[in-house]
Amino acid sequence: MTRRQVPLPWLAPGDAFPEPDRAWGHETPAPGLLAAGGVLDVETLSRAYGSGIFPWFGDGQPILWWSTDPRMVLYPGEFRLHRSLRKTLVRFVHDSARCVVRFDSDFGAVVRACAGSPREGQSGTWIVPEMVQAYEGLHRAGLAHSVETWIDGQLAGGLYCVGIGRAVFGESMFTRVPDASKIALAALVAFCRAQGVELIDCQQNTRHLASLGAREIERRDFLASTRRHAAAPAMLWHFEPVYWSELLLLKA
Repeated sequence: MTRRQVPLPWLAPGDAFPEPDRAWGHETPAPGLLAAGGVLDVETLSRAYGSGIFPWFGDGQPILWWSTDPRMVLYPGEFRLHRSLRKTLVRFVHDSARCVVRFDSDFGAVVRACAGSPREGQSGTWIVPEMVQAYEGLHRAGLAHSVETWIDGQLAGGLYCVGIGRAVFGESMFTRVPDASKIALAALVAFCRAQGVELIDCQQNTRHLASLGAREIERRDFLASTRRHAAAPAMLWHFEPVYWSELLLLKA
């Protein structure tokens, strides 16, 4: 072990997670790493997300659990609707015969498309087959959702996220048509604004997310929000076109 006195906890199935503030700090090789092991079943994943913890690992690695500090989040009211994206959205919204946003109509296709789209700054994917199966299980349990951009009857882009109560945790996105993933994110923001969601978890800082208005907050503030909103009644995950109206009033 490098530069740390406390060893990384190894979890057996059903074990409780360590408190998030026990995650490795910035003086270590893996800041935010909290534990390893355990399982990716619905009960474990729902406990993890409700506690501000998420899984992230690659091929050949054990399950790794993270709670980063600071935490990258997007407040729906701070979404940065740049001029070019606004024009794209206006065209998309007004062409409802060809263009539509759907929730959860093809969750499996979205997750698998995301698995083929590496995160910014990474050469490979973290959405290994075990993760695909895990999130499909969460979806069947009503705790994971896809936001899909459809154009001319084809899935053009989208994202998937975890939703517990009114706590929303963004996971990954993909695009096959320019701006299709941004349209999906804008739809998620519009939905969250309509539902009174305080923030969308983005997990880690990327230039792309920062350009759209996401920012870092202290882990303790993120955890307080998560615990409060995860205990709220579950939302009805359905997109209404009227949700676009208020979003399109946002300033760039």
